[in-house]
Amino acid sequence: MSTPDDNIDDVIAGDVRPGEGHPRTVAERMARRIRMVVPVRHSPRLAEFMARVDTDDDLYATWLAANVNAVERLGMTDHGPVHVKIVLNIAVKLLRLLTESGVRPAIVENYGMEAQDAEVVVAAASLLHDIGMSIHRSNHEEYSLFLANTKLRELLAGIYDTATAAIVRAEILHAIIAHRAGGKPLTLEAGVVRIADALDMAEGRSRVPFTAGSTSIHALSAAAIESVHIERGETKPVRLRIEMSNSAGVFQLDQLFREKLDGSGLEPYIELEARIAGEGERRLFREYRL
Repeated sequence: MSTPDDNIDDVIAGDVRPGEGHPRTVAERMARRIRMVVPVRHSPRLAEFMARVDTDDDLYATWLAANVNAVERLGMTDHGPVHVKIVLNIAVKLLRLLTESGVRPAIVENYGMEAQDAEVVVAAASLLHDIGMSIHRSNHEEYSLFLANTKLRELLAGIYDTATAAIVRAEILHAIIAHRAGGKPLTLEAGVVRIADALDMAEGRSRVPFTAGSTSIHALSAAAIESVHIERGETKPVRLRIEMSNSAGVFQLDQLFREKLDGSGLEPYIELEARIAGEGERRLFREYRL
């Protein structure tokens, strides 16, 4: 199974939109399960890893628990299956654009492994980076580490020998912890996951605070992002093309995305262009009072 490389909107089918309500029982939630797929191309180890992920009930239920804490209990944006699937597809696409331009992943540079192994690292970290939300929002990155450490021993067994699996697992755990605020990625793969997490911002993905009634600059700027396109760059390996409905979206990019980009290690490889779609700006709220 695969999904289109560029149209990230296609991978969020099955999402529960704000206002639609939520299934209540575990069985009901599991019945609305979405497939965890990514274009595997010529990466047999990534294909085997993803086949295991897609049939792992324990992991899927952990994503559901993370999302209940985030959306239903804290009123935050999605941190469950849909979010990690989007991050997964963005991250793998970013990594491929970089490697196709001659940028060498850390696992290749430091351990003499292959590009497909870097794809396993990026895919696994994208899928597991927020599972600590199933425990608590506070320090969730640290909780993600010990949950992921156990799960990775299952998922990597047989794909790699014991020693190689230990290296791959360490690279994945580094990418998970480096996605947090103030995280300092030491590898290309960790930087990719950090940026991919920040790019889950297209229409319908960051609007929970706005649709719940918030008129903060964070909520307004998130609501202004219409689409995110990831392309081969003209002057750099990767071009990010952001379409906005309102200039408030600039805050999302200049403040929030810039924070993720700075120190990611990907600064030399990414060019960003943001434009307001259509002829005029869409009014996001009628009245603001302080």
